[in-house]
Amino acid sequence: MDAALETIQQCGATADGATRRKLVTSLNQLIFSMESPSDTIHRYGHMSLQTASIRVGFDLGLFKLLAEAERPLSVDQVAQAKGTEPELIHRIMRYLTTVGALSEVSSSQFQANNVTRNLTDNVVVSGLGHYLNTVEPAYRALPAFLKRTGYKTPQDGIHTAFQDGWSTQLSSFQWFGENPKHLAYFNEYMASRRQPETSWLSVYPVAQEVKGWDAKDGKQALYVNVGGGIGHQCKQFREWYPNLPGRVILQDLPHSIEKSLSTPGVENMVHDFFQPQPIKDAKFYFLRGVLHDHPQCHARKILEETKAAMGPESVLLIDEMILPGHDVNTIAASIDMTMLTALAGMERTESQWGATLREAGLELVNTFMYNPLMAV
Repeated sequence: MDAALETIQQCGATADGATRRKLVTSLNQLIFSMESPSDTIHRYGHMSLQTASIRVGFDLGLFKLLAEAERPLSVDQVAQAKGTEPELIHRIMRYLTTVGALSEVSSSQFQANNVTRNLTDNVVVSGLGHYLNTVEPAYRALPAFLKRTGYKTPQDGIHTAFQDGWSTQLSSFQWFGENPKHLAYFNEYMASRRQPETSWLSVYPVAQEVKGWDAKDGKQALYVNVGGGIGHQCKQFREWYPNLPGRVILQDLPHSIEKSLSTPGVENMVHDFFQPQPIKDAKFYFLRGVLHDHPQCHARKILEETKAAMGPESVLLIDEMILPGHDVNTIAASIDMTMLTALAGMERTESQWGATLREAGLELVNTFMYNPLMAV
């Protein structure tokens, strides 16, 4: 058995991202196939304890302490560094070891491992800050919400488990506007997961598409990022194409525009995408992660308002996940359920995307894949 495990470890160490994901999925399925009834009870029953303990680790700065240590630390060393009772911190670290967050060297010594180091990475810290502080109450409210509503798909963003979890009548976006701490968690997560090498700009032929296009001495809109948050996509677009003529415009609700980046060459504009699009005849209208936030009827409205502003040379670019028809991975399926829980939104298959566009009088012309791990 040791030889088999060593072979798997070597495979994981040298595999590319897609192969590694398949390996992890296969190993998880193997574990589930061997699970006893008692194992199932404790795996599901203690899930909330795992997230609670990770929060304790964040609050204490435990993961950073161990990741930065040059050698294993004793319980007493950790307790002294963090001002905790030795017995209590020992119990916490012992449990975190069992869920993979730390490694136990001996009965009283612990050290960082791969997951520990992950838990000090900015994208992980900000992502878990968003999920554990903002999304988790909606998850807890989901069973009662679905039961109360007769197990029907929610049809608008103000009647979801999010409203029940946070005892609010506001939509998630309005609620973020009144809760800046939670908006900060979200914005930090969105910012930290931007990877220049993993971008639609790496596959879409922008320069080719704008050949022969008349920017009208720079007065015409080149790129309109509809619902673009605080402007990371606009900033990236300008970095990739600093010399292309035409206006680059960020649009979003007031609470996002108030926090938006001040990027040279980018105009920041307050706009509600359910209202008529004020920028006419732009070359590119860009929607990233917008439509999955909304049920079908609202997605159609957004598309219709955008379509009404488009000219003969306009192109609508939609940057979204595409689900496969079967064998959806855990991350993609989890994001889909999160959209349902918090926004009445959904992730879509390619056929569902085609139907969504046709309902708005649009046609899917081409699909470009730049992140197969998420598009699966």
